[in-house]
Amino acid sequence: MSQILIAEDEERIASFIAKGLRSAGYTPVVVGTGREAYDLAQSGEVDLLVLDLGLPDQDGFTVLRRLREARNSLPVIILTARGSVDDTVAGLEGGADDYMAKPFRFEELLARVRLRLRSEATGESTVLGSGSVTLDLRTRRARVDGSEVDLSAREFALAEAFLRNPGQVLSREQLLSRVWGYDFDPGSNVVDVYVRYLRKKLGAERIETVRGMGYRLAEGGRPEV
Repeated sequence: MSQILIAEDEERIASFIAKGLRSAGYTPVVVGTGREAYDLAQSGEVDLLVLDLGLPDQDGFTVLRRLREARNSLPVIILTARGSVDDTVAGLEGGADDYMAKPFRFEELLARVRLRLRSEATGESTVLGSGSVTLDLRTRRARVDGSEVDLSAREFALAEAFLRNPGQVLSREQLLSRVWGYDFDPGSNVVDVYVRYLRKKLGAERIETVRGMGYRLAEGGRPEV
C-alpha cells in the first residue's frame, strides 16, 4: 500500500485530502511544516509528496529545491493557492512532477496521484500523443507538428481530456466537469469558446463537432474520411 506524504498546514484541507486518500486505499501521512516534510521525504518511507507552498517555517519551493539538490526523485505534486503562471512555471522547473491550484476537486488530485505512482512504478511515459500532437504532463508543454505551442492552463486541461479519449465523443457536461471542476449554467458557452481557442492552436481539423452530442478528437489527430 503506497504511503502519501501530505505537507499542508491548513488542518481542514489536510484532513480532507487524507480522508480521500485513505478511502482510495492509500496510507496518508500529514505534516504541517517544511522541515518535517523534508525529513520524512528523505527517509525513504513515502512514495509521493503532496506539497503546499505556503508552509510556515520554509516554503514549498525551498523543500522541493532541497530534495532535488539531494538527488531525491520522490514524485511531488504541488497543491497551492498560488495559481499564477509564474508560480506554476517555477514549481515545474524546480522539479515538481505536477502542479494544482486551490480550490481543487479531489477526484482530479487522486487521478494525478495515481498517474505519478503508476509512472514511477512502471516507467510509463507522462507524454500523451495523438497524431502529431503531444502533451508532456510533467512539464505542461504542448507540441504540434514538432513545434511547441503555448497553451493556457484551461486549454492544456481541455487538450488533455481529448488526448486521453481519442475518437470518443465528450459532451459539454463531461468537459465542464473534467476541465473546470464544477457545474456551469447549462446555457454557458465556455466549452465552445475554449474549443475554438484550442482549434486555433492545434488545428481546426483535429477537433470535430458531433452535432447534438459534443466534441471529439479525430482518430490520429486528423478527421475521419
